[in-house]
Amino acid sequence: MINEDIKMVCVEKCPRHLKLVISDIQKDIVSACAIETTNSIIKDLSDSLFSIYVDEARDVSNKEQMTVVIRYVDKLGHVVEHLLGFSHVSNTTATSLKVEALLAKHKLSISRLRGQGYDRASNMQGEFNGLKALILKEYEYAYYIHCFVHQLQLALVGVTKKNINISDLFFLFTNVVNVVGGSCKRHDILQEIQLAKIKEALENGELSNGQGLNQETTLKRAGDIRWSSHYRTLVSLEYMFSSIPDVLDLIVKDMELSSDQRHEAHNLLKSLQTFEFAFSLHLMISLLGITNKKSQALQRKDQDIVNAMTLVRISKQQLQLM
Repeated sequence: MINEDIKMVCVEKCPRHLKLVISDIQKDIVSACAIETTNSIIKDLSDSLFSIYVDEARDVSNKEQMTVVIRYVDKLGHVVEHLLGFSHVSNTTATSLKVEALLAKHKLSISRLRGQGYDRASNMQGEFNGLKALILKEYEYAYYIHCFVHQLQLALVGVTKKNINISDLFFLFTNVVNVVGGSCKRHDILQEIQLAKIKEALENGELSNGQGLNQETTLKRAGDIRWSSHYRTLVSLEYMFSSIPDVLDLIVKDMELSSDQRHEAHNLLKSLQTFEFAFSLHLMISLLGITNKKSQALQRKDQDIVNAMTLVRISKQQLQLM
């Protein structure tokens, strides 16, 4: 939707040659918009209680930037979250001072703070732990809450990495993605082989045809702090498993490639065809299929603590039955 006031000022009253390309003018405009947006958030918050979530992000100059998000219940009873601001920090004391300074800047009393949350997988984990302790020491009602789904993901990562066979599974798959998806040419070859196999299976009646079925996919990379991505990774590997060896075999036979590349493809081809790899693949798909459903459920906005604990208990029962 177009804002008529902005349209009148920026479009109708400005000369056509005014492009606003000077960096200082652009920064002033962005700063003015940020101030107005923040003032609107503070006005909506009024004198309500609130909680904060502090995370970190590394900018292009490799400096750690602390990001503060504020969470509260608005006048309509809706839980809302807004970005309050960010700043560079270097140690625990600085982090605490920066948070208090940011809140004070917007005339928010930290005594109204009723919750705090931090990313335990962050590069600034130590700083955030120190900040949590400092705030709790002064304000006992600023309860620390850790994201349930993040706890589940970190637990899965920690346990799985202790099993050498499962670690090898993901290490091997990462190499497969790098080799098979290492170029657009190989990626296209994989898609062509997969498409041909799907057509053949459909003609033989081995696959069902219908809306949403047999869609084109590709090998997906996994990320450690998003453990649900590991499940999607393994599912994509299982789906394209019959096509991957064909691509690796083509790489092995390609005399234009270096001996190191062909040797790596040959080793991957042998590893993919072992019983240990197939067993680990199907085992982890079954296990993560259980936890992935709970992970998605824990991310729902309407989730509550009672239902969350019930979901965790059901997951434990299903794993124990396995």
